[in-house]
Amino acid sequence: MTHKPITINNISLKFPHKSCFEDFNTIIQPGVKIGIIGQNGNGKSTLLSMLLEEIVLSGAAGGIVKQIIDEHNSLSGGEKFNKSLSEVLSQRPEVLLLDEPTNHLDIHNRRSLLRMLNSYSDTLIIVSHDEDVLRDMDVLWHVYNGKINVFSGNYDDYKQSLLQERQGLESELYDLKKRRNAAHEDLMQEQKRASKAAEKGRKSIDQRKWPTIVSNSKFSRAQETSGNKNSAIKSRRENLLGRLQDLRLPEIITPSFSLGASKVSGTILHISNGEAAYSGDVVLSDINIHLYNNQRIAILGKNGSGKSTLLKAILAYKEVEVDGSWVLPQMEHIGYLDQNYSNLDFENTVIGSLAKLAPDLKHDQLRKHLNDFLFRKNEEVNAKIQYLSGGERARLSLAHIAIRAPKLLVLDEITNNLDMETKNHTIQVLSQYPGAMIVVSHDTNFLRDIGIEEFYQIENGTMSVV
Repeated sequence: MTHKPITINNISLKFPHKSCFEDFNTIIQPGVKIGIIGQNGNGKSTLLSMLLEEIVLSGAAGGIVKQIIDEHNSLSGGEKFNKSLSEVLSQRPEVLLLDEPTNHLDIHNRRSLLRMLNSYSDTLIIVSHDEDVLRDMDVLWHVYNGKINVFSGNYDDYKQSLLQERQGLESELYDLKKRRNAAHEDLMQEQKRASKAAEKGRKSIDQRKWPTIVSNSKFSRAQETSGNKNSAIKSRRENLLGRLQDLRLPEIITPSFSLGASKVSGTILHISNGEAAYSGDVVLSDINIHLYNNQRIAILGKNGSGKSTLLKAILAYKEVEVDGSWVLPQMEHIGYLDQNYSNLDFENTVIGSLAKLAPDLKHDQLRKHLNDFLFRKNEEVNAKIQYLSGGERARLSLAHIAIRAPKLLVLDEITNNLDMETKNHTIQVLSQYPGAMIVVSHDTNFLRDIGIEEFYQIENGTMSVV
């Protein structure tokens, strides 16, 4: 069954500290594939829920799979997603809405999902930062700068369009600069000629000849012409810079870390012939890890293979029973970051959370540190963490790590919910982190970019060095 065209009229989304988009109007045609892109915090997930309401009101059958929260239970994030997707598809929706569907999938499940999306014949609306997903879309909605821009084409077309627009703007700005310099040079030449004419006029007066006023009049006209040119150039330049700002280049984070981790030497963690179990049921064996100084390792494996179990054991979760030799840092020397930002107190403010972590620092020092992590405006610094986007929570979590760098940093799929810009910010910070690191991630590019040196594979309940 195919739905009729769905009309979306004047939908808006505003939060206490920002406006995400206003008065968006569009028509969703049957069978179209729509990709929704934009930075974290621009309201993409909320937009998806708003669209579901509009779809249902229009009389069409809609089904949504929201972002999967990977809580500590027996199912992995990928297993939860597959279960949720199967349940929604069994209801035979005319419009399928997916929120970051590839986030928690291992390589095998990701390929299966991409094949399914490619062959899907009904209407599809996806929030994603995965370029392989976006390449299969017919239309892109870019949520940015308080509005939703609609682009007909896939992600590669969109990037090429932005590149061409940026190059055109930069080329015109360069031409304006040359025109402004030329106008200035013309004015200077006219000024020199007027100065010479004035000197000649003064000599004529001394010699009782008639003074000339032609050159002064000409210079006045030249000044007026130059002023008009510069005014037009300035106006055009401001317009171009505004448009270029809309195509904004990502900012770079250059953090400073506390010195505690960099002074660490020797063994950080040592596990020999380790086992991890739940209620006597061994789920992971042959755990052998030796981690020292600022060494960085990655833990690989399929969804549900036991990666999270290993991290829980290292973090001394009570429900995980361990056997073998485990020499671990004290818990206050271990930092933990996951995609849910469970290290943050959501009831606190941005600066309040940092002040609690570093009570010895003054207010201006805290502001400077937050400024390094792109929290600059008063409303950003004083915002409650519960109102922050995923990307903002990621940056704040990294700010926490930087201000009191632990000896060991444990990362559990932290790039899952990040847009491309925030992911790059995360790489910028972690590549400079001075301590040891254990990372679970399916993102091989991310692992390479943060300097992973050694890989461990978990398969069939055992662990080995790759």
